[in-house]
Formats: sequence, structure tokens, C-alpha cells
Amino acid sequence: MASAPLKPGGLFTALGVLIVLGGMVWWFNKHPGTDAKSSKTPASPKLISVDTNQIQDIHIAKLGAEPIELARVGSNWVISKPQQMSADVDTVNMLAGSLATLNADRVIDEHPSSLDTFGLTTPSEEVDVTVKGGKTTKLLIGADTPSSTGTYAKLESDPKVYTIPSYTKSGFDKSLNDLRDKRLLTFNQDKLTSVTIAGKGAPTEFNKNGQGDWQIVKPKPMRADSLQVDDLIRKLKEAKMDLTGPNTDPKDAAKEYASGEKVGTASTTDNTGTQTIEVHKAKDNAFYAKTAGGTYKMAGDLGDALSKSADDYRNKKLFDFGFNDPTKLEINGTTYQKSGDKWTSGSQTYEAGSIQTTIDKLRDLSATRFIDKMGGAQVMTLGITSGDNHRHEKVTINKDGDMYDAQREGEPSVYVIDQTAYNELQKAIAGIKVAAAKK
Repeated sequence: MASAPLKPGGLFTALGVLIVLGGMVWWFNKHPGTDAKSSKTPASPKLISVDTNQIQDIHIAKLGAEPIELARVGSNWVISKPQQMSADVDTVNMLAGSLATLNADRVIDEHPSSLDTFGLTTPSEEVDVTVKGGKTTKLLIGADTPSSTGTYAKLESDPKVYTIPSYTKSGFDKSLNDLRDKRLLTFNQDKLTSVTIAGKGAPTEFNKNGQGDWQIVKPKPMRADSLQVDDLIRKLKEAKMDLTGPNTDPKDAAKEYASGEKVGTASTTDNTGTQTIEVHKAKDNAFYAKTAGGTYKMAGDLGDALSKSADDYRNKKLFDFGFNDPTKLEINGTTYQKSGDKWTSGSQTYEAGSIQTTIDKLRDLSATRFIDKMGGAQVMTLGITSGDNHRHEKVTINKDGDMYDAQREGEPSVYVIDQTAYNELQKAIAGIKVAAAKK
């Protein structure tokens, strides 16, 4: 019986199968290591395995770019080539950690006849790792795999060709700007003893007192708002070079800095000495900074912090006990003492909740502004003893028209309290109640 003629649909299907098979044969010929024998290779073979702390030098060479040399100095890293500069320690430590325990996906070819197929005759990148004692391991990185999910790589001392994940290659693809320390000020925050800023007014200097709290010492001694000073220090520490976008070339940055309006200066003093930064604002509202290390476009919001006056950094709260539990409360000569969870005055026990309401009002009591001299007549005296060190704070309040002037004992500053805050405090004090007798 004669066979039925092949239908057009079947013909196209057959042709499609032949094309796929032909493509597979071509691919296997081009990538000889992907045959069945390679499947016997253990998954994730190790390429490099060293102690991270033993790594002394990392050399990165990419086609078309100057080689970068990283050297460990004590617990820090420096860039020694192409020019001497500080390194971003966190970034380099991550790089060193990745290199110390480097695994491949798998072996592609144990004895390749040619490295051209894998882009390894002229590698796109070479990363050398040198450990204590001088032993160097050289990693060669070639072309991406056809699926673009991996990259071919090999060790210079080993003929085998491996694949490594694409994200591993990306981790090694670091530029000089990626690796350099971009901080404009490199002070040790834990050892910081003094900070001075100067905007358009007189310089404001902050020093730490005996309790480790920040205080304003210039233009005159004043209590400082520790949260605001800490925020200023954070901004100083996070001020970095902006090395992306326009005007990031040192020459362009210097030109913009010179033509910009001065915003302010800051200096920090720690155990290593004093560092200074001056910030200018350009016409495009970008900030440019000059330090001992050069002039750079600046990333971050430091500029506004430098333009503040001493009054902006003053502590406006009347009391410093914060979240410490008071053990003694004094109101117009009446003393309330805390023992355990009970508050007493003389032989009377008072409701702890009513005492706490008054303490909360005292904790929040703040000035709306400051003046140089107390006015009016005295209407209230307040005292708080708190903390393990039994810190005692005393405040006197005078009524001056519709406002109330307050002064802390031993301090010249006068705090102005508005009438609403004073009335709320009076209401809380009037609400202190004797505890009901237990039945």
C-alpha cells in the first residue's frame, strides 16, 4: 500500500526538530566541556579558600582601565595604585570576604584545547589575592555564558575552566570610585571631644561635660539639645563625595565651590586631631565641600545643619531627667518621696498615677524662647531627684504678664514658658490625690 503524503504541518514540525538538533550539535562543538562527562564533576567546586584575615593585597586589573592595588595596613585598607588614597574599609572587607571563600558553579572543561571559546585567552578581568607569606592566587575572568547567567573563569595555575555566577563577577567589578573612602571627614565618633560650626553668625562650639552629654560652650555656656547635636554629628560623619553626575571632576568641583555662596564651616576634634570642612552652595543648589583632602561635590544634607545658630541647638526643656525614674518631687516646699511603687509626703500616701501625671508634664515642660533676665514675681518652685546618681534639678518660675519666666538653679539662662503649658502643669499639680485607704 502506498504511504500517505506528508502533510505540510508535519513537514514543518520535522524541519523544526532538525533545526533544534543542529543547534545543539553546534553548541556542544563550541563548548566541548558541556558533555556528559562534566556532569560527574562535584557541584560548587572551590576556587579560592583562604583566611580573610590573612589577605594582605588585592590586585584588580580590567581591560581598558588602570589596575587597582589594595593593601592591608593593620586593620584598615588603603589604595596604593593607581594613586595613594584611603579605601572604603567596609567595601574592601566585603570584597576580601567574597574572594576568601570563592566557589564556582561547576567545571566546564578540565583540559580545554583552547581558551578562546571562553574568552580567557585575553581575560576581561584579573583579580589577584596575596596572603601573608607572599603566596598569590590569580583569578582570570572571561566571557559570559550563552545564557548570561554565569561567567567563565579559571585560576592561572589550573587548566580547568569553571563557571561562576554573574553576581559573583559583579561583586569583583569595582572601580576606583567604588573602592575609595568617600567620607569628607574621617573622625572617630566614639573619641569625639569637640565640634564647632560657624554659619553666618558667631561660631557655636560643643564639648562634652563630665556626664558625657554635649553642651554649648561658645558663644557662651548653655545646655545643648543632645538629639540635635547627635543629628549634626551624624550628618558630618555621613557627608561624602558625590562622584556621579555633573561637576564631579575635581577641577569642575573647585570652580563651582569658588563661585558658590558660603554656607558654613565645621571642625571636629577626636583622639587623632582636628579636621575641618567648609561648604559652599552653588547656583544649581548643589553643595560643594573643601577639606584637607581636596574640593568635591558633596552628597548629603550637611549644609542646612551648618547654617543653624547656637539658639537652634539649645535644649529648650526645663528638666534633664528624661526617662529616668524620679525618686523625689518638690513643689512649692512640699516634698513627695518614692519608695518602691508608693509615693508619700509625711504620713500620707498619694496616688501614683496622679504623681506620674505631674512628672510627665514636668518632663515635657519646654521654652518657647529665651531671654536674658527674669521678670515678674515668683509663683512656683519645682525640684526633681532622679536616676541612680540621685541627680537633683531645681527650677524657679516667675509670672511676667501673660508669660512665665523660668530659670534652672545655677544657670543664667531664662526660659520663657507660654501660658497654656503653665496652666496644664498647674492642673496636673492640683490633681495630685491622697490614695484611698485600703479596706
